[in-house]
Amino acid sequence: MYALPAAGDGSDRLLMVASDRISTYDAVHPTPIPDKGKVLTGLSTFWFQRTGHIVANHLISIDDGVPESELGRALAVRKLEMLPVECVVRGYITGSGWKDYQATGSVSGIELPAGLRESDRLPEPIFTPSTKADVGHDEAIDFERAAELVGDPELMRRVADIAVELYSFAAEHARENGVILADTKFEFGLDPSRGGELVVGDEVLTPDSSRYWPADGYEPGRGQPSFDKQYVRDWATASGWDRLPPAPAIPDDVVAGTRERYVEAYERITGEPFSAWLERTAPRDAP
Repeated sequence: MYALPAAGDGSDRLLMVASDRISTYDAVHPTPIPDKGKVLTGLSTFWFQRTGHIVANHLISIDDGVPESELGRALAVRKLEMLPVECVVRGYITGSGWKDYQATGSVSGIELPAGLRESDRLPEPIFTPSTKADVGHDEAIDFERAAELVGDPELMRRVADIAVELYSFAAEHARENGVILADTKFEFGLDPSRGGELVVGDEVLTPDSSRYWPADGYEPGRGQPSFDKQYVRDWATASGWDRLPPAPAIPDDVVAGTRERYVEAYERITGEPFSAWLERTAPRDAP
């Protein structure tokens, strides 16, 4: 995140750059994934442009104020007063939610039906917030604790309702394109330049903030392959690395396979070739 000169209306702006770097087990690998940042930025832009009827977002421009060297992987955005909670919505039982369900039969204080299998679709999407940890891992919390952290139960209820609506809208679109949106994380803030309006910020509905599964081959009762860094995580798990920094370099074939999964996520969800985003954000004087 970098400060930009103020917008014409005097509001503060930031340059949000998505890196090609990738981490597993809280350690950053030295090997980048080519175009990963551009995939995340292109997908965030796609969703920002299609969800404005649900909630405002912080996007200002994909090029105005963006240095030429960062075109395609950076956005000019409004500076927000961010809320101190991660807003997670789950439509399927998997990941940490699956572990919590196995232990307690609930997730973030929400009782779920008995007998669910790993990766089962839930009867309806659930809002399962978490803390924003400065050090270590975020911790799942219930709605009451989230409202306490935000300091405004009514605002927190609006956030929860909007988060579920965003998830449901995106999940339907993804399903129509052969992709399952299992869960996702949003970050919200208040926009001082708009009278404190509630706004969604950060990245939205990308493979790094969401769990996307290919619909073909979906089978409850086990974990599912996903369009994210799981491919790298699987390699790292089997590599013998002790999971302590520094993280090892990633082999070329794993880099290529990971890039392929990110690009496929972009193309399935947007319905266009990834090259279209690269062309749209290429420097104007490029041949």
